[in-house]
Amino acid sequence: MTTQEVKRKLTAILSADVKGYSRLMSEDEVETIHTLNAYKEVMAGLIQHHHGRVVNAPGDNVLAEFASVVDAVECAVEIQKELKTKNAELPENRRMEFRIGVNLGDVIEEGAQIYGDGVNIAARLESLSEAGGICISGTAYDHVENKLSLGYEYLGEQTVKNIAKPVRVYRVLMEPGAVARRLLEVASKERMALPLPDKPSIAVLPFANMSGDPEQEYFSDGITEDIITALSRFRWFFVIARNSTFTYKGKTVEVKAVAQDLGVRYVLEGSVRKAGSRVRITAQLIDATTSHHVWAERYDRELEDIFAVQDEITENIVTSIGPEFLSAEMRRAQRRDVRSLDAWDYIMRAAFHHSRYKKEDVAEAQHLLRKAIELDPFNAEGFCLLAFTHLIQAQFGWSESADQSIQEAAKAAEKAVAIDDRDAWAHTALGLVDLISRRYDDATRRLKKAIDLNRSLANAYGALGQALALAGECAAAVEQINKAIRLSPRDPFLIYWVAHLGLAAFVEERYDVACEWGARIIQENPNFPGGHRLLAASYGQLGRINEAQTALQELLLLMPGMTIDDVRKQVPFKDPRHMERYLDGLRKAGLE
Repeated sequence: MTTQEVKRKLTAILSADVKGYSRLMSEDEVETIHTLNAYKEVMAGLIQHHHGRVVNAPGDNVLAEFASVVDAVECAVEIQKELKTKNAELPENRRMEFRIGVNLGDVIEEGAQIYGDGVNIAARLESLSEAGGICISGTAYDHVENKLSLGYEYLGEQTVKNIAKPVRVYRVLMEPGAVARRLLEVASKERMALPLPDKPSIAVLPFANMSGDPEQEYFSDGITEDIITALSRFRWFFVIARNSTFTYKGKTVEVKAVAQDLGVRYVLEGSVRKAGSRVRITAQLIDATTSHHVWAERYDRELEDIFAVQDEITENIVTSIGPEFLSAEMRRAQRRDVRSLDAWDYIMRAAFHHSRYKKEDVAEAQHLLRKAIELDPFNAEGFCLLAFTHLIQAQFGWSESADQSIQEAAKAAEKAVAIDDRDAWAHTALGLVDLISRRYDDATRRLKKAIDLNRSLANAYGALGQALALAGECAAAVEQINKAIRLSPRDPFLIYWVAHLGLAAFVEERYDVACEWGARIIQENPNFPGGHRLLAASYGQLGRINEAQTALQELLLLMPGMTIDDVRKQVPFKDPRHMERYLDGLRKAGLE
């Protein structure tokens, strides 16, 4: 088939297979085939009823496609319900349970068959599903989220075989009350000796000295104390004080019991083992309400300078926990029943939408943040994130007035600082307001203060790097952004930092490097307008006009109606010469 003959289309794909099929066949081939054929007939009937078609059904697999994602998910639910009823009539060892994956994706159509990553992702989702369960992709979830009376459990971004980018995965919760039950699996709020705080809560247990040397106690105790102190600088964490957690020192304890006694959701525990001149430190963060390990790591170091090692390990642990902590909270908030959300849950749901960097998601984040602020008018974190949402609207033309968005961002950031002047996030938000308002010295001063308040806050370093790049101090900008990336290599704000590495390269007239950064941004998130804008301007300056025009076309799909005058407001270069070169590149791409 030639390139011209390839027929592509967007379709909803359902992929299903039998869990434990090999065991069933080995025990009784005839009965297994009889049951399989009967179940496939049921599935084919339901697929047809929901306006789909069976594409292929080899062995224990079924592949189907639908014009509507809603139809595909509804069909998957009906299949599992019907097969559950039929399985109840069979002996337990003969029950045949299917796993189902549903994806919305681009496929190649050849006759009656479909091929491509869209199909492959559906098959990978199927393998992630539980027996009798359903997993759907983020693209499918975006279309069915509010259209079906189902619950969804966000399982995070999963790296799957032969697919370049991680896939957002959701588990479909089919039974009424399933969402609420999952939150109460191990240690519920009702079983806590103390009520859970209205923000993420953590207890850091004394790190166990596994060296057999009492003189090493000071080292393990020192790491524990430093972690408690550093975590306390994150103002959105509720951290149990040292005096309480050290009462568990030297005792064998259960994480669940500690969490219940202290009224916390998360527990960090670890150990220190010294052998000669080397030390091994392990740490793990556990969600006590589910007993799930949120994060775990091991560090092996030479003890040339024991205090330097202590500082390094503390920094590594704290800066790893921060993003993992918030990622876990965002997933938890997504699973919560909307009728029982508190202010923090609304903030975490908003953070999830904000991190997707899409116009409609940013608007939804603002809606959720207003609800959070209604519930808690003195919540600095809510106002911080609200400021960030207004800033992104100003930067990408996603509001009726960029000036109005900047004013709203300033009001929210100033409110956050007024509520808590020691909150590094609040000062970071206000520093970025200063930056987009062209108050470069104020922005730099404010962002350095944020770093002084919390030297583990990656976003403060990243924001300072943004300010320095736009001010033309490129070497210093790269240094600060690299610090941010080192502290938090999977941060939701990472794409901003990379964009400003690209702008720093542009300022230095290294347009080929700027193109490389732009391409990386688009690979990470094709919905982020900054990547397309950087590419269009950089390709324009390189004289690669066809590529510049293509980048501009993609940009205008995300920022319809954008003009040269809009860009002047959106990208606050300090030096007019840098601005004019940037605009000149965009003009060469065709922007007017």
